[in-house]
Amino acid sequence: MSDIWWSLPLTLLVFFCARWLATKVKLTLFNPLLISVAAIIPLLLLLQMPYARYFQGSAILNQLLQPAVVALALPLYEQLHQIRARWKSIIGVCFIGSMTAMISGTAIALWMGATPQIAATIMPKSVTTPIAMAVSATLGGIPAISAICVLIAGVLGAVFGHMVLNLFKIRSKSSRGLAIGNASHALGTARSSEVDYQEGAWSSLALVLCGIITSLLAPFLFPLLLRLWH
Repeated sequence: MSDIWWSLPLTLLVFFCARWLATKVKLTLFNPLLISVAAIIPLLLLLQMPYARYFQGSAILNQLLQPAVVALALPLYEQLHQIRARWKSIIGVCFIGSMTAMISGTAIALWMGATPQIAATIMPKSVTTPIAMAVSATLGGIPAISAICVLIAGVLGAVFGHMVLNLFKIRSKSSRGLAIGNASHALGTARSSEVDYQEGAWSSLALVLCGIITSLLAPFLFPLLLRLWH
């Protein structure tokens, strides 16, 4: 235990330095999480620290993911009047987004020759980490790899999501937020909140709804996709 006490302070130090750098360099590629990953991986390789031991030393950060998701209820509450007025279209958008994310990821994995276990691992890539890991375990996937898939999807959405929305001239805050929350969960939501508070609220709404929809439908959809594929 004595050789992993520094995992948590190292992680926090790197993240806050990366966040400071992101505020100084106004480029979307300078995402704090992306910079942190790029900095910590070489450090672990240099120090010959296995990831399992590093994770053990900073496990409290992973445990904070669940209350962080619950904290998203605040911006949802502030947009409650709009949600009540447009709840049918919101649920429809999140349902279509969740189904598209699950079907596309699983189908591409199977098409490229992945085993059912790997396909199950990839299926919940577009929901927040605690939900994705739980869904992956239920389907017989590998939760640890699912977390990596979630990270990749989140970083791509946080870095390139707004560029794509701007390219297609999508200006509505609700549309932008729902799209980012659908595709890139918490990391995209964090980026949306930095861009615009209302957009972040819509993104957090999509994050929560897509997590619920995915957790409910994935156990039924995955066996169906396997049967259709074979």
